[in-house]
Amino acid sequence: MAQLVGVLGLARSGRAAALLALAAGDRVFASDASDSPATLAAAEAVRQDGGERARAETGGHTVERLAECDVLVVSPGIPPDAPVLRDPRLAAVPRISELEFAYHHLRSPVIGITGTNGKSTVTALTAHLLDTAGFNAPAAGNIGLALSEVALRHTPPDWAVVECSSFQLADIDTFAPRIGLVTNLAPDHLDRYASVEDYYADKARLFENATARSCWVLNGEDDEVRRLAGDAPGARYFFRTSGQPPAGELGAFADAGTLVLRLAAGEDDLALVRADELRILGEHNVANALAAALAAALAGAQAEPLRRGLRAFGGLEHRLEVVGERAGVLWINDSKATNVASTLVALRAVTRPTVLLLGGRHKGEPYTHLLPAMTHVRAVVAYGEAAPLVDADLSKHVPVMRVQGGFDEVVARAAALARPGDAVLLSPACSSYDMFEDYEERGRRFKDLTLVGERGAAEVARGA
Repeated sequence: MAQLVGVLGLARSGRAAALLALAAGDRVFASDASDSPATLAAAEAVRQDGGERARAETGGHTVERLAECDVLVVSPGIPPDAPVLRDPRLAAVPRISELEFAYHHLRSPVIGITGTNGKSTVTALTAHLLDTAGFNAPAAGNIGLALSEVALRHTPPDWAVVECSSFQLADIDTFAPRIGLVTNLAPDHLDRYASVEDYYADKARLFENATARSCWVLNGEDDEVRRLAGDAPGARYFFRTSGQPPAGELGAFADAGTLVLRLAAGEDDLALVRADELRILGEHNVANALAAALAAALAGAQAEPLRRGLRAFGGLEHRLEVVGERAGVLWINDSKATNVASTLVALRAVTRPTVLLLGGRHKGEPYTHLLPAMTHVRAVVAYGEAAPLVDADLSKHVPVMRVQGGFDEVVARAAALARPGDAVLLSPACSSYDMFEDYEERGRRFKDLTLVGERGAAEVARGA
């Protein structure tokens, strides 16, 4: 039976949800507070696709019209305390995430991947491994491709590999991955959650619809992850980097530098590749590779394609991305590190003396948590809205250079501080919204300023 689907937010996931609703025969009312060119274009696309069945507004919300909807599909970018969601006229309207809405229409089994750090890398690598093994398995969800776009495909893929943010999981109802994976847990998004317990509670919703058929891939070295799974039904597999697992444990592990799978009791272990054959930096990426290989193997990938895929994967843009080296200085773009835990991972992966770029919009965590991993940091360049907090937290322990100007000046200052043999690491531990539309724009600007032809970052930043 056709229903009136309200869509709050017309970014990529909202636009895709609106088009999916129209394809399913529903009516749509889409609403976005923004009137940016991208939002206007998305609203027009919805109107064109739906004709008389579609209405779309920009520049504000008509709450009376939203209250008439049978269901509201809410963009993950809209916080639960947004004025429109707190309006009492919407209290009786069921509210779900785009992830949940797409799942209603999806005809493929799901590998659902969540956690604090490594989600995007594990999602992309799992999809890559399955693709190498001959499966049609797009990476979707929080990684960029909306799950609604996958659900719209005429031919359903063999698997949908879905990165699930806590914001998306907060508003699920029936979403139930066949294979669920948790990379790790650490405090994050404390600018949106009242406590870390609230943040973890949304992550735990991954297990809400578990059955005996579910398979769970869990970080065996993270006690919070093990607690998160609780007593959810389904088979458990663990990944760990610290050597042989406990007796009876199934999963994936790194043994004497080799990545190994142990998938069934009584069967021989399956050696895949050496850790030094991976093209992605850091021990955390050994963990990511183990997690992805384990998920792909449980989905049906065989040993040889797993080996080929692990050796070929070059990582994701803006995630410990080696931009290049000039005059003996290695430039690394880790713009996706929008929280302290991510920056800790980056600091442990980069072993050179480091000039660290920290700043952006503060997310509620103290920067002092970075200190144990900063023994090789020669200087911090602090910038953006968070610069005074970075300075206050770290200046007694490491030289901090505060930059009051724009991002060009930030990169120029880093170039002036760096010496041959150093690394300049953009790993901000903050969101980008004080200066940029998103972390991707921030990372692209860093790369543009860092290496243009043969000129150094300082020259480019100064317009030379």
